[in-house]
Amino acid sequence: MKVVAFNGSPRKEGNTFQAIKVVTGELDKAGIETEIIQVGHKTIRGCIACGKCIENKDEKCSFTGDDVNEWIQKIKNADGVIFGSPVHYAGVGATMKAFLDRAFYVATANGGLFRHKVGAAVVALRRSGGVSTFDQLNHYITYAEMLMPTANYWSVIHGSAPGEALQDEEGVQIMRVLGKNMAWLLKLVENGRGVVEEPAMEIKTKMNFIR
Repeated sequence: MKVVAFNGSPRKEGNTFQAIKVVTGELDKAGIETEIIQVGHKTIRGCIACGKCIENKDEKCSFTGDDVNEWIQKIKNADGVIFGSPVHYAGVGATMKAFLDRAFYVATANGGLFRHKVGAAVVALRRSGGVSTFDQLNHYITYAEMLMPTANYWSVIHGSAPGEALQDEEGVQIMRVLGKNMAWLLKLVENGRGVVEEPAMEIKTKMNFIR
């Protein structure tokens, strides 16, 4: 089994990275392969709703020149995924959001590429906005019918200078519990495959309220 983690911070080894490392440390102990990819320092443009991913159904965003299409395939081929972000104005960092908007639009347009994968969100911040950012990341996970492990609190850790988050003892425990629960859920899914029948995917019903 493999979990791929995306670090949405522009700081390669800042507090978002440290939070992810605590989670992946527990996955490593459980014998699950992990990979961390840094996103936050990249130049990634946002989705422009061109609809080419729906039209082509080739599991690709029409934009080239960045790593988004490669990352989509990494998520598709993984058993689980972690999305980590710092807090920018009480929300997900812009680069991370641009990646997630495009990746999840492609995944939905191509028959639910991320459906029933195990997905977790983690957030690192100095002071405020952690829960709103955590909620924003979870919107992607829940929309895609992914399976979500939990911890003993919201997966938010505090620190300012790189590495300070490791002094947040409660935050570290939250990440550690999340890692343990994620490993357990991944193993439940793996051992249940072919034993417990997977529910069939329903075609999305779309409507608006203009009459």
